[in-house]
This record gives sequence, structure tokens and C-alpha cells, in this order.
Amino acid sequence: MQNCDLLVIGGGIVGLATAYRFTQRLPGRRVIVLEKEGAVALHQTGRNSGVLHSGIYYKPGSLKATNCREGKIAMERFCQEEGVPFEVCGKVIVAVDESELPALEAIRQRGEQNGVACEVIERDRLAEVEPHANGVRALLVPSTGIVDYGEVSRRLAEKIRGTGGEVVLSAEVTGIDQTDEGIIAQTASGEYAGACLVNCCGLYSDRVAELSGAKPAARIIPFRGEYFKLLGDAKRLVNNLIYPVPDPSFPFLGVHFTRMIDGAVECGPNAVLAFAKEGYHKTTVDVAELAGSLTYPGFVKLALKYWKTGAGEMWRSVSKQAFVRALQRLCPEIRSEDLTPAPAGVRAQAVLRDGSLVDDFLIEEHGRAVNVLNAPSPAATASLNIGSLIVDRIVSRY
Repeated sequence: MQNCDLLVIGGGIVGLATAYRFTQRLPGRRVIVLEKEGAVALHQTGRNSGVLHSGIYYKPGSLKATNCREGKIAMERFCQEEGVPFEVCGKVIVAVDESELPALEAIRQRGEQNGVACEVIERDRLAEVEPHANGVRALLVPSTGIVDYGEVSRRLAEKIRGTGGEVVLSAEVTGIDQTDEGIIAQTASGEYAGACLVNCCGLYSDRVAELSGAKPAARIIPFRGEYFKLLGDAKRLVNNLIYPVPDPSFPFLGVHFTRMIDGAVECGPNAVLAFAKEGYHKTTVDVAELAGSLTYPGFVKLALKYWKTGAGEMWRSVSKQAFVRALQRLCPEIRSEDLTPAPAGVRAQAVLRDGSLVDDFLIEEHGRAVNVLNAPSPAATASLNIGSLIVDRIVSRY
């Protein structure tokens, strides 16, 4: 059995950031990160648009709002210090017709409440910023940026190892025992003991929480987000980031255009139920996991509430032309032949039994375990601040 001061389960960016913040706060203490895959950042962290979010969308005073703003500053500082490429390029949120103007104004007001600098721009100014975007008005958010969160995660792992900590790969946790003296995680590669444990398992966070003895009120439902990339000369149609005004009847941001830090331009994502926790392909099915989603009362109520919008998302999943039409609302010059499929991601979304989505980060304690039970976007942007928040909760135990 290997012993340490803190066990972290999950080698995504939130788990690694937590471990890193622990080593900073308590020098000399040892941390072990247990990751079930053969490398870090292979799931949500490595399968997203790589956006450094400004914090404009989130409810003022929420964990998302406060941790996104402060976490973005911390992330940019970390990238500068560690030589990780990033860029603050700005984005536009575009109202394509007059009916979207009230919602656009509501976002502007929320941004103002959250301390996010943003500017209403009219059609002529939009044409200067994004010449190929279609809109009657837009919000310009200059502080939005782009980065490769997989690269950030690999650098965090190096920093952890540099302090004497470990990032143990291929170490899927199969059991957790809490005792008066500490907490023990059983894995395929042996047992690991620590004074405390932090569960940052994303898509499996609810299951791992149950292993720790907790009974989470929400269940993780996996939603696949599918992307395309722009080919060749079509990349000239997008300078930076072009977002729609979110549909208030649906809890996702809608398909958008994102220039990546490597120069590629991604389009998407949609949001459809994944048939497995790690269902990155339409044909990937885990019967037990799918049955767990379909029979969960919270998902049934959620599906009934959003059935019409959900049906549209599913249609865009099977019809490339329908996906193209959604993109053409923002950029009319896009054509089907300009797009090639890109790797999909799966969002771990916590859903309560009453059918409501957990709309904020959710972190709960159970004995010696801290369970991160909901950490969707902007968790990558906010990860260093989330890590500090978690360490704040456990530091008194050392």
C-alpha cells in the first residue's frame, strides 16, 4: 500500500489543478493522483473547444461566475509562467434577428453584474470584427481567449511530480474504504491510502461518490457534443469566436464557431444523449449505462420538458445538412463541403430527480471524501480556482 497526504481520483484538469494547489498550499505534503486511463486529460478536458471563458453567462454570485473570472486570471498567469500557448482573442455573441435582441440585452446585463467587460456593437462594427457573420447586433467580449487544456494538464502533472507527488496511470478505482485513520482507494494497480480523498471523476463522479459512501442527490447524464472542422480556405470565414444568442428554452449554448490555439476552426457542438458514459461515437452503446439514464426519473422529466428542442438536436446529429443550416444562421457562406467531422466530446451533466439540471458547480463532502459532482463548462477555465476552493475545505485537516 502506498501512503500519501491527499488522494485525488481523476487526471482531468480539475483533479490535476486540485493536486497542484494542494502542493502549493502545503509544501512538503505528498499527493497522489489516480487516473484510470493511460494518459491524463483524455475525456472532457481533452475533448472541448479550448475556450478561456470570460464568465459572462453565469448567474451573479454563483460558483461558476466567481470561479470563472478569478480562475481565468489564474489560468492565464499559469500559462505565461509555464510557457503554455494561449491567446486572448475575444468573441462575439450574435443576434441574427430582432427577436433575439431582448435575450442579448439580458446577457449584457449579466456580464455587467459579473464584472465582465462587453460592448454592444451594431451590424457595421460586427462586419469589421467578423466580416462573414450574420447578425443585426452583437455583444463583443474582448476578454475571451483560447488555450489547449490538454497541454495545461500535462504541465500540471509535471509540476505535481516535481514536488514528489505521483500521477499514477491505468489505476481505475474499484473501491473506497473510510476509516478513523484515513481513506483507502483500491485500484487495479494496488491500494493507496491518504488522510483525505478528492473525487474529480467527471462522467463517473456520481459512481465514485457512492463508493465513498455518499448518496448524491443528482445523477450524471452524459450528453455528447458533436463537432465539425472547417476545411482549407473556409477557415478564412471565422476570425476568432462566433457564438449565437443561447436558446432560453434549452440549457446549452448552441452551435458556434471557435478558432483553436493550433489555428483550426471547430464548429459545434450540438447536445444529444450519449448511449454510454464515454459514448463518443453514435454507435458506442453500454446497455447498462444507457438503461441507467433512460430509467432515471430526472432524465425522463428533462426529456419531456425539452422534447422539441432535443428532437432538433438529434436530427442535427444524424443529418449533416441540418447541422450546416444551424451554422448558416451565424455564417451564411458555410457549405457542407467546407466541413469534416472532428472528435466529439461528452459533457457530464448532473440532473436532479425532479428533472432540473444542476446549474452550478456542485462540491459535497462525505467524511474524508470531497466529491466534485458537477463541473461542466466553464470548469476548465476555472480549474485552478476550483482547486483552491477544494483545498480551502480540507486544509484544516492537516
